[in-house]
Amino acid sequence: MDSKIRCAWCEKDDLYRDYHDNEWGNPVYDDATLFEFLVLETFQAGLSWHTILRKRENFRSAFDQFECQKVAQYDEDKVQQLLLDAGIIRNRLKIRGSISNAIAFMKVQEEFGSFSKYIWGFVNHKPIVNNLKSLRDIQATTSISDSISKDLKKRGFKFVGSTVVYAHMQAIGMVNDHVADCWKRKK
Repeated sequence: MDSKIRCAWCEKDDLYRDYHDNEWGNPVYDDATLFEFLVLETFQAGLSWHTILRKRENFRSAFDQFECQKVAQYDEDKVQQLLLDAGIIRNRLKIRGSISNAIAFMKVQEEFGSFSKYIWGFVNHKPIVNNLKSLRDIQATTSISDSISKDLKKRGFKFVGSTVVYAHMQAIGMVNDHVADCWKRKK
């Protein structure tokens, strides 16, 4: 067992620790990864992130490695196939929402050159580093996540309420919410 001090939320098991240590809060600028997190956050709405992480590889397989061009073309047969896949969250609205989000994602790419330029523009292309003493200090939403949520909805995205958007911002490193004594914060 290592002696690293981490954010308390990730101490549930090795899967959570690995995600915390290697992904959460690391800035992501790659559109393919940004789309993956967008789909995963869509399915996480109302569920635990741990549930999604346990099914992540199944999601990758079911959603064609999160290639947004492929997801955008899913038809009713594919929706039915996904609804039968016990390896993922079988929620019709979230599946359809992911398809709509793929279409909207590509429109943003066309308009801005990349989804990365669009989403990171909300924070002037630099992570926000919060000064958090403990998990109690972490917010569920911010005025920035409110703005992003509103703009995404206007562009046709689904399941992008401010709480989901803020979780997305944390996951892709737009905001650094590692607590003060976490080794990642000190790094």
